Amino acid sequence: MSTNETTVPAEARQFLREAIALAVDNAKADGGPFGAVVVTADGRRFSGVNRVTADSDPTAHAEVVAIRTACRELGTFDLSGATLYASCEPCPLCVSASLWSRLDAVWFAADRHDAAAGGFDDAEFHEYFARPVEERSLPVRPVDLQERTAPFEAWAANTARTAY
Repeated sequence: MSTNETTVPAEARQFLREAIALAVDNAKADGGPFGAVVVTADGRRFSGVNRVTADSDPTAHAEVVAIRTACRELGTFDLSGATLYASCEPCPLCVSASLWSRLDAVWFAADRHDAAAGGFDDAEFHEYFARPVEERSLPVRPVDLQERTAPFEAWAANTARTAY
């Protein structure tokens, strides 16, 4: 379900076009065709492009790179009040990073079907979580070890911890 361009705030369209321009430039330089911009409530911008192949890092998606840059430069892991603008619909990894960083909103231009038509079948990852556990391509299995909760007990006992 897409939002009609006329109902999207001009500022959002501007930042989406910026993310798209980043993606185009990155694709021309042999990078992935994805760009993203994190914009804080006071207007500071932090951009990122897909660096998966450049960094040999499968987590270096444009959205994650932009979030990492914003957090590093702002000195926080909490981006409350900020919005992410992405050239393409964020995959589950990027949505999770957006949730963990507490972004207020995410806007995107191309969707997963546009990405599939361009040779990036992110739709597979979106569908992964909709499948029953026994039908998923990657087995993720629990092991009931007696000491399985020791890290959480250590966390709870650490009175100097930084909550998040």
